[in-house]
Amino acid sequence: MQNIADQIRERLGSDQPLVFVSGNFNILHPGHLRLLRFAAEAGGALVVGVNSDDTIGVTMPQVDRLQGVQAISAVVEAVALTEPPERFVARLKPEIVIKGKEYADRFNAEQGIVDSYGGRLMFSSGEVRFASKLLLEREYSETQFSVIRKPTDYPTRNGFRIADLERIPPQFANLNVVVVGDLIVDEYISCDPIGMSQEDPTIVVTPIESRLFVGGAGIVAAHARGLGAKARYIAVSGEDASAKFARDELEANGVDISLFVDPARPTTLKQRYRASGKTLLRVNHLRQHAIEADQQSRIYDAVDAALGDADILLFADYNYGCLPQPLVDALAKRAKSRGVMMAADSQASSQISDISRFKDMALITPTEREARLALRDHEAGLVVLADRLQRAAEATNVVVTLGAEGLLIHAPDQGAYRTERLPAFNTVPKDVAGAGDSFFICTAMALRLGVDIWTAAYLGSLAAACQVSRVGNMPLSAAELMTEIGYPAP
Repeated sequence: MQNIADQIRERLGSDQPLVFVSGNFNILHPGHLRLLRFAAEAGGALVVGVNSDDTIGVTMPQVDRLQGVQAISAVVEAVALTEPPERFVARLKPEIVIKGKEYADRFNAEQGIVDSYGGRLMFSSGEVRFASKLLLEREYSETQFSVIRKPTDYPTRNGFRIADLERIPPQFANLNVVVVGDLIVDEYISCDPIGMSQEDPTIVVTPIESRLFVGGAGIVAAHARGLGAKARYIAVSGEDASAKFARDELEANGVDISLFVDPARPTTLKQRYRASGKTLLRVNHLRQHAIEADQQSRIYDAVDAALGDADILLFADYNYGCLPQPLVDALAKRAKSRGVMMAADSQASSQISDISRFKDMALITPTEREARLALRDHEAGLVVLADRLQRAAEATNVVVTLGAEGLLIHAPDQGAYRTERLPAFNTVPKDVAGAGDSFFICTAMALRLGVDIWTAAYLGSLAAACQVSRVGNMPLSAAELMTEIGYPAP
């Protein structure tokens, strides 16, 4: 009968290098996690031995301690030891045995054993950066409702109560949303800052981890689906790993996706290098030329087919060439003839845009910079700017987003246009990259349900506040929005 060491070798393959760590692991703490992270990066499959209950210092049953170790993703095999660790090492013969740094100046029974078969004994307590990696998990996944401040004077002025918003998100399930626009994949590379280079004035960082997120118009569709609507997304992509990732993610989130492949046009990839909660550098890998006529025709046909039962057509334009003017005009004309509501967002964070080229929209949501670029006006006040943009675009509702200063709404009210201001709801945003997307889709869907622009914009602001409370542009859910609506005001 095989012993456990032989079974592990057989499962992992005789040519697979093994790294072995043992310990009591009563309560897993950051020191344990740093050590195991170091071991996992040492160059082999990590095997962890959990000492028996009669070992000095053990305070918890072995079965509970074993389960805790098994829950750590870096651990390939976790073993309940029934003998001293050095005896298990003699049978397993791992290429590397790692012990904590505190054992470096002591006698170690494993030393002679690993020397006998050509192994290596190493001492390390891991690196502090692993603790920051654990904090990143919370940054990516947790929505912090406590930092969101809901203004109460605005609802009073505009004839609704915050509690009235609760009726809206459940109705999103009745909507069929079509999104067309540039596909983007965002890569977040989280780093620990090391310091300044001694050779030149360059900031030096070391990467901790990298994560990919669907961005661009794709995340707009994912937000729509997450909020409960049926979502169809139509775009052009490259024939590459980024496109495959985006397709897999969107399909996993329930989005009906049509990507037309252009091998000469790589999927836009934006890399963000972040440290200490801030983005240090963004590197864009992209092509910005307009798509060819045959691709325009394919997109038009796909959108036209989707308009049959659509409630909204959303143009999510990032100005990387997916929405050239002839295609925009043709789609807008077709949607208008079929009575489908339209809304547009045309971003220009690092490029040139013109939101006014999207005519007859029920809603447009430019930033102040995007509004000024469209009108070539860098002097007018915000109210004048919004009014001029509404006329130029022939839009029903204009919302100018102002970043940390909130937003300005310019919309019809009792036969005339009125302007309102809303502050930013989130007092300590972690990542503002997804604010505009979540505001845009939530506000547009609320409008389609017949909600007035003043209430819809407030709900959209809540969506944006939830979104920027975490790192990475992940689909917002109706449950998160409902939680924030009901969260008590501070």
